[in-house]
Amino acid sequence: MLKIRKPRAVVDRRALVSHLEDIAADPALKNRQRRQKVLAAFKEALRHGHDEVRRRFLDEHGRGDHCVRENCYLVDQLIVTLFDYTVTHVFPTGVKTTGEHLAVLAVGGYGRRELSPFSDIDLLFLLPYKSTPYSEQVVEFMLYMLWDLGLKVGHATRNVQECMRQAKGDITIRTAMLESRHLCGDRRLWDDFHQRYQQEIVAGTGMHFVEQKLAERDDRHERLGDSRYVLEPNVKEDKGGLRDLHTLYWIAKYLYGVSDMRQLADMEVLSDQAATSFIKAQTFLWSVRCALHYLSGRPEDRLTFDMQSAVADALGYTDRAGARGVERFMRHYFLVAKDVGDLTRIFCAVLEERNRRRPALRMPGAFRKRNLEGFVVEGSRIAVPRDDAFETEPVRLLSIFHVAQKHGLDIHPDTLRLVNDNLRLVRSLRSDPEANRLFVEMLIHPQHAESTLRRLNEAGVFGRFIPDFGRVVAQMQYDMYHVYTTDEHTIRAIGILNRIEQGKLATELPLSTQLVQKVQSRRALYVAVLLHDIAKGRGGDHSELGAKVATKLCPRLGLTPEETETVSWLVLHHLDMSRTAFKRDVDDPQTIRTFADLVQSPERLELLTLLTCCDIRAVGPQVWNSWKGTLLRELFYRTEDALSGGLSAGSRDARAARKREALRESLEIAGWSARDIEDHLARGYPSYWLTFDTQSQQRHAELIRDAEAAGRLLTVDVCTDEIRGVTDVTIYTADHPGLFSKITGAMSLSGVTIVDAKIMTLTTGMALDVFSVQDNDGTAVTDEDKLDRLARIIENALSGKIWLEKELAAKPSGLPSRTRVFKVPPRVVVDNTASKTYTVIEVNGRDRPGFLYDVTAALTRCGLQIHSAQVTTFGERVVDVFYVKDVFGMKIEHEGKLKQVRETLMDTLNGEVARSVAARKKEAAE
Repeated sequence: MLKIRKPRAVVDRRALVSHLEDIAADPALKNRQRRQKVLAAFKEALRHGHDEVRRRFLDEHGRGDHCVRENCYLVDQLIVTLFDYTVTHVFPTGVKTTGEHLAVLAVGGYGRRELSPFSDIDLLFLLPYKSTPYSEQVVEFMLYMLWDLGLKVGHATRNVQECMRQAKGDITIRTAMLESRHLCGDRRLWDDFHQRYQQEIVAGTGMHFVEQKLAERDDRHERLGDSRYVLEPNVKEDKGGLRDLHTLYWIAKYLYGVSDMRQLADMEVLSDQAATSFIKAQTFLWSVRCALHYLSGRPEDRLTFDMQSAVADALGYTDRAGARGVERFMRHYFLVAKDVGDLTRIFCAVLEERNRRRPALRMPGAFRKRNLEGFVVEGSRIAVPRDDAFETEPVRLLSIFHVAQKHGLDIHPDTLRLVNDNLRLVRSLRSDPEANRLFVEMLIHPQHAESTLRRLNEAGVFGRFIPDFGRVVAQMQYDMYHVYTTDEHTIRAIGILNRIEQGKLATELPLSTQLVQKVQSRRALYVAVLLHDIAKGRGGDHSELGAKVATKLCPRLGLTPEETETVSWLVLHHLDMSRTAFKRDVDDPQTIRTFADLVQSPERLELLTLLTCCDIRAVGPQVWNSWKGTLLRELFYRTEDALSGGLSAGSRDARAARKREALRESLEIAGWSARDIEDHLARGYPSYWLTFDTQSQQRHAELIRDAEAAGRLLTVDVCTDEIRGVTDVTIYTADHPGLFSKITGAMSLSGVTIVDAKIMTLTTGMALDVFSVQDNDGTAVTDEDKLDRLARIIENALSGKIWLEKELAAKPSGLPSRTRVFKVPPRVVVDNTASKTYTVIEVNGRDRPGFLYDVTAALTRCGLQIHSAQVTTFGERVVDVFYVKDVFGMKIEHEGKLKQVRETLMDTLNGEVARSVAARKKEAAE
């Protein structure tokens, strides 16, 4: 057991007892006064002890194991002292009868001497028989004193027989009693309790207890999402947290009677390395939990965004080149969570295997050992034939995973432990052609690639075999967009590519499902998915650095020079397709030309499309949506057309003329008169005919004709497109400066998200603006009430019935308040090369209600006309891209004007930053 450093500095029990004796001996004090003084003495001792333990932990960057033990020691001394005072001075007796004997036990986490700063204190008041008036008085006095001290005390008062009965019927009570520890009172009661617990509860029930605890663990994992790679993990309850270590401890204590996991190593149940790993993981998680409690001032177990930086600082994590302190801390957290997962899987499986009941009947062939490619198979598990198999033939460290994947087998827990013990041998395999062949075959296997790679990663083989991958294991990018660690994201991306190839995502990814059957460089594609984020966290552009890694690694993996070049190119450009689709206007021919010049060949276009889809879908469960799929498909088809010469066919005017003719034919079929058709065709400038498809243009024509006939000054029309995953909101009204800004403000008030906007001014001076919007969950807006409210708010905003600035300022942010910890530096980028006819302005900032309204209002103040807008949100970061012209309909090329635009936009963004900082300071003060 850990020795308490300078225990009297935590609590001086001798001085406290002396002070209590003086109070008890003072004849001038009445009972109430005496109790108040006793309570004050205990409060002072508790306060002093709590402050001392806190100081040691926070000021000295102390360890979690010291903190929980010292907190436990403090409470132990107070309870023992309180018990002695109670039975000596408050309810003194002469010779106690048998029924008046009493023992106080610590149970639960307190029983195993694990007490975080604000944890509950669980006590069991143990009686020999039924409760007596004396025992009731003692228990009541102690509990009220403890509660008045501000401690959260859970308690039960039972005799030994009741304890045995309840332990048999309730696994939670049985577990709490397993951890019981004698504090004070009759030692013989505790001895009797402990002996009967071992004889009546533990004996013969070991595997039943194991099964219940493992089932309990699985239920908890499923309830909490079954992932150790979540944005804001619960240090206690989530997968890879303290509760998983508790499960191991409970099982070990129940089966082997140990109180320290190191004893299992002495008993050769667990290796020394595994026992050390357990202690280190436990100490780290204790440290994190204690820091959370101290910094939040409450029993907080969730490592929220706003607490992650504070905890990292408290535990001494500092910024370094390429990684912030909080990112280094969270990487350490996930590495520990992974270690806990490894321990849980291997240790629990070993215990289950060693202690499992043998079925009375089993099929003779089902469990018969058989040989398979140099390994032994029993049932559904594969194992090595000898303990020295890896040492004599290290390549088996990979081949066993290869054989398990090929035949759909699990790996025996004892063999997994041997793998862990022999990880040092993996280094010698990096230059082994056979080992590299096996790895690539596992990567590109048509089935189970994801589960096999995850198994390799959890066993520690993956990161040892490919050290560059080992550098991103458990690496977390500190933002709200990236849900998983880099290694988990990569493995999930490979799994998505696997499912695309199997046709399992044909409904969601129809284009990718077609393309994956056509690509010639299948092996290069899988390796590119593996390596696309391999260089994250190195302090530079991870695409450029990753391309260099690919150039060195691919030949080692056995790829040809052509495949190596393809992989390197894909890694270098793996973000370019999504950037183009989401931040540029794909209706602009220059966008397509630029992207076509980048990809150069249909094969690269197909490979990049597949890699992009896998990458985006693997970021998180809510990141992909139909609208993004639509944008990527449009970019693919238009680029494919450009690569085959389609884009250059005919001038801009000729293509616009063809679109007008298509609409003419459509309107004739719809019964329009020749005069009405000509009047309508005269309304559109060439940009209008090139921006929308014929179906949309016919809808616009009907809307405009109805509005003109009715004499409406404003028309708002909504049309949901389930295939694209958006709702198109079309506004037809007289054009005027600031129109676009007012519309965006109204949409923000209504609670919808703008993902795309096309702004058209017709030859008649009327505006035809089309906004593609989504609900907060990334789907089309379909609720009729919400759509009606949206149209109503737009009408009120444009008619001046709503003061947009005031309404938007009062609107709460859609992001949780704790996410204010994220800082998004404002950024304005002006690009005059992305389009031949427009200036492209990209604005980056922190997401909030009214962001788009403020930015577009600033553009209006600069006298700019907005033609189109692409709006993308990446967690807390919003990226808005605008295609604009000046008041004369020209690109903005004058340096003075460009400077004015940049400064105006930056002033707008910096004003929001200042308001955000002020809000955080006000919130902290409150």
